[in-house]
Order: sequence, then structure tokens, then C-alpha cells
Amino acid sequence: MSQIHGEREFLSLNIAIITVSDTRTFENDKSGDTLAARIEGANHKVYERLIMKDDCNELAEQLRTWSDNPEIDVVITTGGTGVTGRDVTPEAFRMVIEKEIPGFGEIFRMLSYQKIKTSTIQSRAMAGLVNATYMFALPGSSGAVKDAWDDILVHQLDARTRPCNFVELMPRLNEHLA
Repeated sequence: MSQIHGEREFLSLNIAIITVSDTRTFENDKSGDTLAARIEGANHKVYERLIMKDDCNELAEQLRTWSDNPEIDVVITTGGTGVTGRDVTPEAFRMVIEKEIPGFGEIFRMLSYQKIKTSTIQSRAMAGLVNATYMFALPGSSGAVKDAWDDILVHQLDARTRPCNFVELMPRLNEHLA
């Protein structure tokens, strides 16, 4: 089990959020609110927050734009990971990611299965790297956001987590460009 050890210093990350939905607004975006509160509660910064329609090309362009911004460390989307005709978040991710992180989706579904049983099979939660920026696609329910943040991301986005975490790898993400 991952544990936080004090010999490393906490590093606050800049995290951008996109809620992908044709119907949500900032007034009723519970999953975005939940995610933002958890990010700030973990002493990271919400760099920017958007709500975007389920449009694959527009979402991919926003992911590219944020990956080009050296001030953004992580992008997290919520919504659009299901299997209906309007759910296009994984397709947008696949248009831009350089390296997929398949273990994220696998672990997310394993944890989710404990709560919602076989319904978790409908989730296409995923993660990847774009331009040394971590990107995570979460389902649109506030419960799924809580599960992903509380059980995976809060630990992997904390430099103090042992035996390893995503933050300690950040200085090495662009080694292939040297």
C-alpha cells in the first residue's frame, strides 16, 4: 500500500479541469465542484476550469493548448467517458496523448467495481501523457470523481507518496527530447 513519508517535500501542482457535458453549467456542475474542492483540499491549485460540450475536436484542441502551457502540470476531465453516442472524451484523448497510462483506468475500474459492481464496465476512464503533462479522463458522476481522486490521484500527485508517484517522474518526462 502506498504511504506518505515525510522525507520528501510536498510540491503543489497546477491542475486544469474540464467538465465535458452538453448540459452542465457552473451552477450545476457537481462533479467539477467536487474535483476542484479535492484538488484545493490537497493543497494543489486549480489553474483553470472549463465546461465544454461533447465535441471531440474541440476537446482535443483544448487538451493540446493546455499541454503546451508549461505552467499546467495536470489536466483532469470529468464526463464523456461512457459508451453513448455523445461520449467522446477517450477519443479526444487518443488524438493527443503520446503515452497512455493504462493502469489508471484498470485500477479505477477495479475500485469502482467494489461500489457499483458490473456497471463500472461502462466507464472508459483513462490517462496519458501529452507534452510532459499528465491527463486523466474521469467519469462525470461526483462519486466517480471522489473514487478517482481519493483512492488514486491524491496519492499519485503527491511527491511524498512511496514507493513511487507521478510527481517524482515529472523532471524526466521529456528525456526523449534531449
